[in-house]
Amino acid sequence: MKLLEGKTALITGAARGIGKGIALKFAEQGADIAFTDLEINDAVKETEKEIATLGVKVKAYASNAADFAQTEDVVKQINDDFGRIDILVNNAGITKDTLMLRMTEQQWDAVINVNLKSAFNFIHACTPIMMRQRGGSIINMSSVVGVHGNAGQCNYAASKAGLIALAKSIGQEIGSRGIRANAIAPGFIDTAMTQALPEETRKAWIQNIPLRRAGSVEDVANVALFLASDLSSYISGQVLQVDGGMQM
Repeated sequence: MKLLEGKTALITGAARGIGKGIALKFAEQGADIAFTDLEINDAVKETEKEIATLGVKVKAYASNAADFAQTEDVVKQINDDFGRIDILVNNAGITKDTLMLRMTEQQWDAVINVNLKSAFNFIHACTPIMMRQRGGSIINMSSVVGVHGNAGQCNYAASKAGLIALAKSIGQEIGSRGIRANAIAPGFIDTAMTQALPEETRKAWIQNIPLRRAGSVEDVANVALFLASDLSSYISGQVLQVDGGMQM
């Protein structure tokens, strides 16, 4: 039997990158997939088709994850369409990097709203469903900079640190209902964003990683699968760093 057979996963920001990798990994293991993005564009439709080839039910939804009312509406629609929500992956995120002295209020607010408030929105909407089901797994996609900080990313780091504290807190609040909450903190992962960096910058990053390579999207997706499945049924409130040992 597949690890996620009979379960429904809701993943935010899953049209590309790590979110898409997690959606595909979950679908391979039998989960039906609901995922959100700001709009239903060609990339979203392509991801939807790709997931469908794995023989599971899949549907994409247009929703601004940072908007509380939109989130309440889309979660209700997903629950109506799929009949249950067993796994929530809060993956939606943006960056607006600059030094604190140059950062505008708008740059701060945008990153906090998309990265952190969106997770509050979806947890707030999904937990009543999970509580009625007497079980569920919430996974917040954090970052190593949320654990250790990073110059020039104070807004991003603060949002990712907030996701860790949110997972630990909600895990304490609703653990008695069989709901687990954890965070994943990826390091230097080979995505379109990191591929756009200058080659010298990439080499410098990799030299500081004990495993001497960038992580893959699948490396992160495998950890998400573990946390989503019953293999981690006694794990809650934890942060798993997927960074090749970069932050030992």
